[in-house]
Amino acid sequence: MYDVLISGGGPAGMTAAIYAARAGLSTLMLTGPAQGGQVAYTNVVENYPGFSSVYGFDLAQKLAQHVDSAGVKAVAESAESLELSGPVKTVRSNQTTYSAKAVILAQGTERRKLNVPGETEFAGRGVSYCATCDGNFFRNKTVAVIGGGNTAVGDAIELSALCKKVFVVNRGEKLRAMEYLVDRAKEHDNIEFVFRHVTEEIRGSSQVEHLVLKQRESGTEKILDVDGVFVAIGVLPNTGLLEGILPLKDGFAEAPETCETSIPGVFAAGDLRRKALYQIVTAVADGANAAHSALLYLQNHPAAK
Repeated sequence: MYDVLISGGGPAGMTAAIYAARAGLSTLMLTGPAQGGQVAYTNVVENYPGFSSVYGFDLAQKLAQHVDSAGVKAVAESAESLELSGPVKTVRSNQTTYSAKAVILAQGTERRKLNVPGETEFAGRGVSYCATCDGNFFRNKTVAVIGGGNTAVGDAIELSALCKKVFVVNRGEKLRAMEYLVDRAKEHDNIEFVFRHVTEEIRGSSQVEHLVLKQRESGTEKILDVDGVFVAIGVLPNTGLLEGILPLKDGFAEAPETCETSIPGVFAAGDLRRKALYQIVTAVADGANAAHSALLYLQNHPAAK
């Protein structure tokens, strides 16, 4: 049995693991199939203290190396079921059953889907949710990025260096991304913005060939000839396992800054916790707070065996 089990291998989970291990707690981290969380899919990070500019994948790697040097046991498994009541918590993956005295939930988020015809059919065959991962497959081709936030505009900038043409399809009249990103995107001649349009369908034969849009006001159909579609319309918290176990609001777990949930010995950290600001730095802060709260809990509840 472990002192602390951490479900999730993003910045919150990795920071919690580092702090827990340094506090002398036996620590297990279930990273899921790929350690790093959403930051690993981010092109360039320019607002993380100490790094004026760093590739998201590189930052994730540095965190993972720190976790390893702290002596944390990390396994590439995901929690499939949870039994969190009582002094001993049970977490089951599809391979193993684990026991721990305290559990930190840090499963983060997943990319939101368009839920339009063709999206599932062409996933991996022209539909992607990660420009950093898949952009290289579209060199000298035409692609569309769906969304108007920081991720979408950042993806468009990254893809513009590889692709012949990049359409940015935004349902609103203006982009929600930070001004400096918008200004940077406008400097690229091969980025074209398509405002007030929503995605209706993704078409093709064996690969993506067309993106069908609809003008929001008039309903007029517009078809873009594209080789790829990158979906960047936000994220959803990975809290499906917590339904009926913990209070959720809009899908997010309810927990204060201490990350304590309504179940003793269970803590929620990172992007699955409902809060005002979702950033790498706040996820890292959550991880530290959750590990500290877990330490205090274990000090006050030494009887768990």
